[in-house]
Amino acid sequence: MLRRALLMLLLGLFGLVLVGAAAAQGEGRGFQLDDLLGGGSAGFARALAPRPFHFPEDHGPHPDYRSEWWYFTGNLTSEAGRQFGYQLTFFRFALRPDAPVRTSAWATNQVYMAHFTLTDVDGHRFHAAERMSRDSLALAGACAEPFAVWLRDWRLESGGTAFFPLKLHAADGAVSLDLTIGGGKPWVLQGDHGLSRKGAAPGNASYYYSGTRLESTGTVTVGGEPFAVSGSSWFDREWGSSTLGADQVGWDWFSLQLDDGRDLMVYRLRRRDGSADPHSAGMLVDAEGNGTPLPTAAVALEVLDRWRSPRTGVTYPARWRIEVPETKLSLEVVPRLADQELDESVRYWEGAVKVSGTRHGEPVTGVGYVELTGYR
Repeated sequence: MLRRALLMLLLGLFGLVLVGAAAAQGEGRGFQLDDLLGGGSAGFARALAPRPFHFPEDHGPHPDYRSEWWYFTGNLTSEAGRQFGYQLTFFRFALRPDAPVRTSAWATNQVYMAHFTLTDVDGHRFHAAERMSRDSLALAGACAEPFAVWLRDWRLESGGTAFFPLKLHAADGAVSLDLTIGGGKPWVLQGDHGLSRKGAAPGNASYYYSGTRLESTGTVTVGGEPFAVSGSSWFDREWGSSTLGADQVGWDWFSLQLDDGRDLMVYRLRRRDGSADPHSAGMLVDAEGNGTPLPTAAVALEVLDRWRSPRTGVTYPARWRIEVPETKLSLEVVPRLADQELDESVRYWEGAVKVSGTRHGEPVTGVGYVELTGYR
């Protein structure tokens, strides 16, 4: 009992230090994104040039880099047609580039943070939860083989030596998610063969690959009521040490799955003056899994509406038109719920969306997720 009390005290003090430092940065409850993903990368490995990817090793952690994440989002439907969206993300942050030399079991230079959200479309409810812990005493961590990422009892893990099927589990109060994720299209290497450049300075980049359409089945529980669900998930995997440049404040990121079998990823990097950075990019993936990179000029993105959070007063884009003229693709993207804002250690909007439009004049529909960061 004494050891448990000490553990909770230390974790509480650790959380207070993190949030106190964040508040000093002026971002309300949380960190500024550009501080977490911007400068301060001295001593860390850098994403400087394309590199070969090795699996299963690259599914696991890269502690020489300052930050990385395992990002799952998806749209699910119950047997009766009730619709849900979910996000389960694990972040790793290195506090310093060198490992501690102390012999204490508490000693580590790695911190993990996880976010779990559930969008209950028909119930008009959005639930968000966050956890943080250091990478010590098995409280949090990641390994490549067998693959697992965890923060206490929130987990992503393979059932055996193969990466798929994956098991996802997260629970917060009366809301929980238990999914089995199967394989789908081949891994898509984003950017330049997996090097996603976010700015002109050397190293302002990440190594980035995606699983754009993964079969998903399992159970969603809302208010203690379980729902058997199925649908499709999107997995984004990135690591780097200095992703954002000094003049960049955030991004608008879209992952869309269309009913013609195509998948579209687009991100618009925003500068402090509100303009789009020329390193914004995207990827169009065909039904067989072949990716076509989309430079900034290949995608037109227009904001059609905005929404103001009643909690934080922050105004976010709330409806968009996305066009890829070369492929005659024109889409309208609409949030399934207006309020899908996370007001945690990092404040951002991340939510399920529905898609409608045309390709070569023929109707096309779809589902997806949108992430909006750096809005103040």
